Amino acid sequence: MRKAAEIGHAGACMRLAVRMYIDLPYAREVGQVEEAVGIATSAGVMEGHDVPPDVLTSVAHWLRMGGLDIVSSLDMLRRDALEGAPYCRNDGCQVAGHLKDFKVCPQCKSARYCGATRQKEDWNAGGHKDMCGTGVARGK
Repeated sequence: MRKAAEIGHAGACMRLAVRMYIDLPYAREVGQVEEAVGIATSAGVMEGHDVPPDVLTSVAHWLRMGGLDIVSSLDMLRRDALEGAPYCRNDGCQVAGHLKDFKVCPQCKSARYCGATRQKEDWNAGGHKDMCGTGVARGK
């Protein structure tokens, strides 16, 4: 994703920025930029985010690289963070909340669920089992 973002692919830039903002595993490491040259955002745009300033600067960098409007994109990310969003990986789940309230898979550390029931449903349906790979590794 980083390689696609580096050449300005708008979708990759937005996905990387969102993943960094909501702190998905490894996203901040992959997306961190040493020096975000040319990021000129007003102090008002950068305030009110529960994200470290260096991460927020990198998020703004990727939004700009993708040709996206930094102000409106950051507003959308902040709104989703405050109001909550449906982070549960189970396709049938519509539970919305804050990212920190969703449990992460202890094996792959990428799938999130609103509870053990939804996680078990997704696993049994093959959704997460296929993605995670832990079922195959354990011989299940």
